[in-house]
Amino acid sequence: MNRFAGRLAGCFTAAALVLGTLSPSFAQDKVAATVAEKADAAKPAGSGVTDFVLDNGMQVVVIPDHRAPIVTHMVWYKIGSADEPPGKSGIAHFFEHLMFKGTKNHKPGEFGAKVAENGGSENAFTSYDYTAFFQTVAPDVLGTMMAYEADRMRNLILTDDVIGPERDVVLEERRMRVETSPEALLDEEVDATLFQNHPYRIPVIGWMHEMEKLNREDAVAFYNRYYAPNNAILVVAGDVDADTVRRLAESTYGKIPRGPDLPPRVRPSEPEQNTARTVTLKDDRVTVPSFSRAWVVPSYTTAEKGEAEALDLLSEILGGGVRSRLYQQLIVKSGVASSAGAYYEGGRLDSTSFSLYGAPRGEATLQTVEAAVDAELQRIREQGVTREELQKAKTRFVRSMIFARDNQAGMANIYGSNLATGGTIADIEQWPDRIEAVTPDQVQAVAVKYLVPERSVTGYLLPKEGASN
Repeated sequence: MNRFAGRLAGCFTAAALVLGTLSPSFAQDKVAATVAEKADAAKPAGSGVTDFVLDNGMQVVVIPDHRAPIVTHMVWYKIGSADEPPGKSGIAHFFEHLMFKGTKNHKPGEFGAKVAENGGSENAFTSYDYTAFFQTVAPDVLGTMMAYEADRMRNLILTDDVIGPERDVVLEERRMRVETSPEALLDEEVDATLFQNHPYRIPVIGWMHEMEKLNREDAVAFYNRYYAPNNAILVVAGDVDADTVRRLAESTYGKIPRGPDLPPRVRPSEPEQNTARTVTLKDDRVTVPSFSRAWVVPSYTTAEKGEAEALDLLSEILGGGVRSRLYQQLIVKSGVASSAGAYYEGGRLDSTSFSLYGAPRGEATLQTVEAAVDAELQRIREQGVTREELQKAKTRFVRSMIFARDNQAGMANIYGSNLATGGTIADIEQWPDRIEAVTPDQVQAVAVKYLVPERSVTGYLLPKEGASN
């Protein structure tokens, strides 16, 4: 899934370009021309996106969209679970919860009530690399949202009476989302095996035994270290203009003192991996067996020129949707699989993962599905991809960016997530051109270089009865 529009999964369709009765050579040229035209349309350069930095170091990005009287206001902190101190897993997500508590100036729940009073919506999320808070409201209350958000950046009241009950909330969240889900439990074990040294091996929500020990001292230290304007990005998208956003930002966020300068986000790196590893979970709750296979690969931040784009397109061609090789071969033609696909998480700050997965249908066995998935990957490693299927994948990717631009919250998400992981506005603007520049040889090269069976981690999810399936 691509670094930019891929963050809006479900907001766009991956329908292939219909070529009708065109001859193969003319069809390929027509697709290439269409991709070039749509790449120009997808570029945000002409959309009036601007950015500036407040005196206290807070970056501000403004994405005007005047089609409806709505504005999305997002604050991204460049701190995620992969930045947590050893033994404190879950503190980043825990602190996301604490940000909704009271401050010196506002009672608990007051911020949310103000959002609801104005007919808006709000939420927050934590990932490995960032934590984000957002509200979607009418433009005339944007200044109010900024005032509340700026207030909780530095004025939270963190007492034991606040910490204890909220810690219980996140522990229960882990029980509900992970402990009750065999799929989630296996995913954690696969990640912990795939990443041997990097903190991506630790779940974002944290390990239960460490979450149970999180306390007020941990929370205050985390708050004072990371929640400061010079470690944050403000993204405002919608019915606004840059001058208004600057004025409001300076009168709210601009009054917060700059925090301590943080060192570069250098995390432990992965050693060379030379073994194929297997993780198996058998559970009574599993009715249909499944498997996944994952590799450590570079992200957009760490990849050599063109490699991340090639990995993105490889994931699309191999298993990115209903026109992908896996879907067509395993689900449509042979009918052995109920699901099959590929996923590339290119938007991480450090090296990331590329995964394949599948599950059988009817009388087919898991071994049959696994062998079929392996065969499709090996075909690409040995024979590469055709120019036509690559151009179709490019078309779907560029279209996804066009559809993403039609959603102001989605655009705020694209800009915020990329800037928080080392990207730039220029990266986002140039992405369609970089996708268009990928060649069939580059797609085959990244498959050969990174998707080596002897360096993979395979996860098997099996029922306790009939595990041999």
